[in-house]
Amino acid sequence: MFSKTCEYALRAMLFIGQKSKQGNKTGIREIAEGIDSPEYFIAKILQELSRKNLVRSLKGPTGGFYIDKQGMECTLADIVKVIDGDKIFLGCGLGLKECSEKKPCPIHYEFKKIRKEMHDMLKSAKLNEFNEQLERKLTFLKRV
Repeated sequence: MFSKTCEYALRAMLFIGQKSKQGNKTGIREIAEGIDSPEYFIAKILQELSRKNLVRSLKGPTGGFYIDKQGMECTLADIVKVIDGDKIFLGCGLGLKECSEKKPCPIHYEFKKIRKEMHDMLKSAKLNEFNEQLERKLTFLKRV
């Protein structure tokens, strides 16, 4: 449902959030390895997330990417909106330009329910809520 860019953005933000909670900054290479993604792709994604103030960066030998306390309150929906926009929350399940209550596509009503549930879940899921599960290895950010 998400673009590949959005999938990487979500995983990268969760990874950086975990490192930030431990008081660490992390570099592109470590992020890419930690979430099993190409470095160049992550660099471009993080540049965009940084422009939107969802992630911070610090240059120099002790630098890297990190998420401050305010950023840890960011929701997964915030990240999705920055990368993929609102289309997943508002668009037609079949990709039609016009799909509405008055002119529905064949899956309009079912997709509308699913879309709302997904939006509600992503809107209520904050970055800081996933750290404990990741630390305890109950959830994962890369294929093993």
